[in-house]
Amino acid sequence: MQAIHSASDRKAFAELFRHFAPRVKAFLVKSGADMSMAEECTQEVMAIVWRKAALFDPSRASVATWVFTIARNRKIDALRKQRRPEPEELTWGPEAEPEQADIISFQQESARLAKAVAALPEKQRVLVEQAYFGDLSHSEIADSTGLPLGTIKSRLRLALDRLRHAMT
Repeated sequence: MQAIHSASDRKAFAELFRHFAPRVKAFLVKSGADMSMAEECTQEVMAIVWRKAALFDPSRASVATWVFTIARNRKIDALRKQRRPEPEELTWGPEAEPEQADIISFQQESARLAKAVAALPEKQRVLVEQAYFGDLSHSEIADSTGLPLGTIKSRLRLALDRLRHAMT
């Protein structure tokens, strides 16, 4: 690493590359990356090692630890990028006002839904309100109510089935 940092030694980097590139790729595959992502991340990791050799501090970590930390962070970045939805087309200027018929239809549907939720048995209604209006996960509801997770899921499934029938 010292030779790479101080003299941009290509031979030292080639040796480092031969040693770490296959190990980094194997590490990435074992940690859940597919083959193409592992290859791409490995190339990025080794490029970072070349460019940022000056940042390596032997008093803080070994070369292996430093390289594998870079690999781990690259994989996380790649996974985040994969899962990130593409931005929608942005319209310029003010949005068109919705049609009056659409507003009335939405209000009527909202009123029907509120009435259908109110008609649910209390045990189901409370869980629907916590899950959908309170934005709680099933596990969080189980923690707060003391009910088994399976019971919560069953009651929510029954409640949603009743709501589906009430809304058709």
